[in-house]
Amino acid sequence: MTENDILKALSKVNEPDLGKDIVTLNMVKDLSVKDNVVSFTIVLTTPACPLKEVMRTDCINAIQQLDEGFIVNVNFTSHTTSNRIDPKTILPGVKNIIAVVSGKGGVGKSTVAANLALALSQHNAKIGLMDADIYGPSVPIMFGVRGERPMMRDVNGKGMIVPIDRYGLKLMSIGLLVDEKSAVVWRGPMASSAIKQFVTDVDWGELDYLVIDMPPGTGDIHLTLMQTVPVTGAVIVTTPQTVALADAKKGIAMFAQAQLNVPIIGLVENMAYFTPEELPNNKYYIFGKEGGKNLAEEYDLPFLGQIPLVQSIREGGDQGVPVMMSDDAISRNAFENFANLATRSISMINADFSVGKVAEVVD
Repeated sequence: MTENDILKALSKVNEPDLGKDIVTLNMVKDLSVKDNVVSFTIVLTTPACPLKEVMRTDCINAIQQLDEGFIVNVNFTSHTTSNRIDPKTILPGVKNIIAVVSGKGGVGKSTVAANLALALSQHNAKIGLMDADIYGPSVPIMFGVRGERPMMRDVNGKGMIVPIDRYGLKLMSIGLLVDEKSAVVWRGPMASSAIKQFVTDVDWGELDYLVIDMPPGTGDIHLTLMQTVPVTGAVIVTTPQTVALADAKKGIAMFAQAQLNVPIIGLVENMAYFTPEELPNNKYYIFGKEGGKNLAEEYDLPFLGQIPLVQSIREGGDQGVPVMMSDDAISRNAFENFANLATRSISMINADFSVGKVAEVVD
C-alpha cells in the first residue's frame, strides 16, 4: 500500500464545514506508511475545532476500507485561518476579530462575550478580549481585576499598553484606566478616539481571536471600529422577547446590509429560558420561547444556540469568576456549544477570501 493509495482514500473524507475533502484542502501532513501502520497529521482551521473526532473516525474508516488490518494513527495540529487581506498595519498579529453586538442594552452581551472568549481559550487558542463599551465597561468586574492598572512596554521604540492577563486571556477596558467611581462623560469623537487607541496603542501580540465587547446599539464607536480594523464577523446577541428582537434587527441591518458589509457569524439567544438550580432539567420560558431562533431563520443567519438564565451566571459575573470557570456544567455546556458553532461559522467565512478588508462606510 503506497502513500498515494492512502491519499486517494482520504480524498473521500470531507472537512464538514468547508464541504471539500481534506486532501484538496491540503490538510493532510506528515503522511507515513510503514508495514501495517499509517500515520499522518490533519491541520485544522482552528484549535477550537469541534469536529475533529468526527474527522478522525472518518479517516480511520476510509483507510480500513482498503485493508481492515491497518492501524491508523491520526494526529491533529492547527493553523487558525484568517481572511485578512489588509496591509496589517494595525493589529498585525491578530488573525480574527469578532465583534459581539446587540441592538439594546440589558441582553447580557458582555456575559456572552466574556464566556465566548473563555470557551475559545480552552481549546489552546490565543484569545484577547477588548471591552469597547466606553460608558459601561464590564470586564474589570466580570474578571475580578477591579483596581488593577496595565503596564507600559516599549515596542519598536513606541510605548504600548500591556493588556491585563486573566484566566489566560488578554484583557483591555477603559475601566482599567479610569477610576470606576468617575463617570466617563465624553462626546462621540472622544469615545471613538479611545477605541482607536485600544487597537493601535495596546500590545495585543499574536492572537487567534480578538473578541470585542461592543457598546449596545448602533453608533459612532461601531462605525469607528469597522473603519479602523478588518472585522472577521459579528455575533448578534438577543433575548427572546419582542422588544429585544426589534432592536436586534437594527444590529443585523447595520452589519449585513450595505452600511458596513461585515459578515454575521450568527445569532445567539441569551436568557432563553430559566433553569432553577434545584430543578436542573426544568425550563421556564420567562421572556418568550425561541424568539432568537425564529429571528435567525427569518434572516437566514446561523443560529448559534441558546444560553439559559441561571443564577450562577449572574453570580459569577459579579464575583469576577465567569461561569466558564465555574462548576456549573449546564451553563458551561451551553457556552461551549455556542463557541463551537461560532468557530465553525468563522471558518466558513474565512474560506471566502472576498471579505476581510476594512469596512467602507457609506455616509
